[in-house]
Amino acid sequence: MTFALTGPLLEGSLVRLEPLDHRHAADLAAAAEENRSSYGFTWVPPAAEVGDFIDAQHARAAAGLLAPYAQVDRASGRAVGATAYWEPRLWPDGDRLCAIEVGYTWLAASAQGTGLNTEAKYLLFRHAFETWDVARVDLKTDARNARSRAAIEKTGAHFEGVLRSWSPSWVPGEEGRLRDSAMFSITAEEWPDRRVGLERRLALRV
Repeated sequence: MTFALTGPLLEGSLVRLEPLDHRHAADLAAAAEENRSSYGFTWVPPAAEVGDFIDAQHARAAAGLLAPYAQVDRASGRAVGATAYWEPRLWPDGDRLCAIEVGYTWLAASAQGTGLNTEAKYLLFRHAFETWDVARVDLKTDARNARSRAAIEKTGAHFEGVLRSWSPSWVPGEEGRLRDSAMFSITAEEWPDRRVGLERRLALRV
């Protein structure tokens, strides 16, 4: 039986990761417009394009490329951002997942620095390593995005280097150009130690 990428509901104390749906659209539209200067090199759909963004994520999901989530703030019950599993890589037998990337992540300005991102990463990593039994989890970001790189490094992910002209730039005004991508990973062997570190950060809310 071939592995099929589907993202289950994942719930923590701060954030609930719900499979992305159009019922999240109004919340996400409001979240996206809070303070767009906080996104830097991260592409976030304008409020008017959130419906199209959800449709595009569903199309990627239907192709088996992605499992999209809304990040729901448990305190308010509102969707305050998005994230996803994507680019699954299978073992040669096609039945088991070898590696997965965590990406397409953004949060409203008011949700940044609150611990939601840390807990969301923790939930996604834990499911990938402990349920899917992956060998590694990948993360990448625009090499110029110092804020995103710092946040990824705080999860304990290992910086592997920069791949030049790796993928299309998401920065407005750079359509048709390629960006350099900073690559990070956590391996299965590293996960127990990284799990402890993330749990410590969550306990301290840092």
